[in-house]
Order: sequence, then C-alpha cells, then structure tokens
Amino acid sequence: MQYPAKAALESKYIDEVWVATDSRAISNVVLDLGHQGKLYVYKRSEESAQDNSNSEDVLLEFTSKYHKHGFSGKNFDLMVFMQCTSPLTTTEDIDGGIELLESCDDIDSVISGCEDHGGWLCGGFTWEEEIRMSQFEGAPRKTAVRITPYSHQRQNAPKRYRENGAFYITSRQNLRKDKSRLSGNIKFYEMPKSRSFEVDTQEDLNLLRSLSPRAELQTAPELDDYIVGL
Repeated sequence: MQYPAKAALESKYIDEVWVATDSRAISNVVLDLGHQGKLYVYKRSEESAQDNSNSEDVLLEFTSKYHKHGFSGKNFDLMVFMQCTSPLTTTEDIDGGIELLESCDDIDSVISGCEDHGGWLCGGFTWEEEIRMSQFEGAPRKTAVRITPYSHQRQNAPKRYRENGAFYITSRQNLRKDKSRLSGNIKFYEMPKSRSFEVDTQEDLNLLRSLSPRAELQTAPELDDYIVGL
C-alpha cells in the first residue's frame, strides 16, 4: 500500500490522499507514514467492505460522505482512484494522467494502461474458452477460441491497450452522476510495460520481487485498495 501512496503524496496536483480500508493493521501502516494534513484513512462501512463489494461501492460512499460529514471545508473536484496492487506506479504517471484530463475540456475520464503485446503479455493474441457443440460427438465441450485475429503481422497490427489497474481519474460530478470510475469521453494514459505490473497472487508478488531492484518489495505486506481525492 505504501508505494502508490507515496507516489500520490509527491504529486504536484493532489491535495489529499485517502486510504480506504476496514483493516486496523492497514490503518496503522498509513499512520506510520506520517504526512499529517495530507494523508488520511477512510474507514469503509460494513456495507462497502463485504466480500462481494466492488470499488464503485467504496468510491460512491466516500464521495457522498466527504463534504457532508465534514472531511473537508469544501468538496473535491477530481478523484484519482488508485489500486495498491500496482506498486510500480510513479508520481510522474499520476501527474501525467491528471495533465491529460486537464488538457482538453472534451475529456471526461482517464484510464492508465500499456500496449497490449509483448513483455508480460506474451505475444499479444487473446484467446478465451467457449462451450461449443462437438462436431463428432454431438455434445457440448470447452474449446479455445482466438479473439484477436491473425489478419496482420504483429508488428503491423492495430495498436491496442491493456488496462493495467494503476489509476482511474474522473470528476466528482461524473462519478456521482454515472456511478462509475469512468464515463463520458475516456482517454488512455500509456504507461510502460515495465511498470504495468499488478499483484493479485503470491506468484505475482514473487515474480515482482525477483525482477524489481526495490529492496523494500522483498518484505511487502498484504495490499488493499485505496482512494486518492483531489
């Protein structure tokens, strides 16, 4: 959690960083980081901390309580929603996403991602399993189906992006109106594949530890979602 939090704290645009959690241990980690007056803990309600709760539940709950419950003297304008499962996100990434959103009045939301081939993502051709009737046995069975066509050589194929989970930026107004982290005219902020690493499993964490020069990742604690309000 502390890696993306530190990146957000060093942003030249972000006024407050909020960590949303129902864990006392994570709250203590946040408080140990210091930064009083800029870094805060938002305690998720029982309703938004269920196993089947999604991120929008927390974002909307936080947004509705922020001004009404006196978290601040005025409401925020933009929200940068970050996931601490993306520990390689940098301050430059965050500031670049905000600058992209502010560069044009026609942009409503920004999502981070990387080019969708090579590196962690192997060859860049996407497959999924479908249940189809067997031509010979007459019974349904799972079969692999290619989603990305082989109609182009990879180097000549249209450029595609993969959502990397690092951040989502939108206005408070759009978040409340559309009840979604992204809405309206959405733009992609491209991050390098080397920083587009999402830790969801122990295997992911072990791989990141073996590749990253950051010594502190060798003892990385359990992670949780958090919210950045600007």
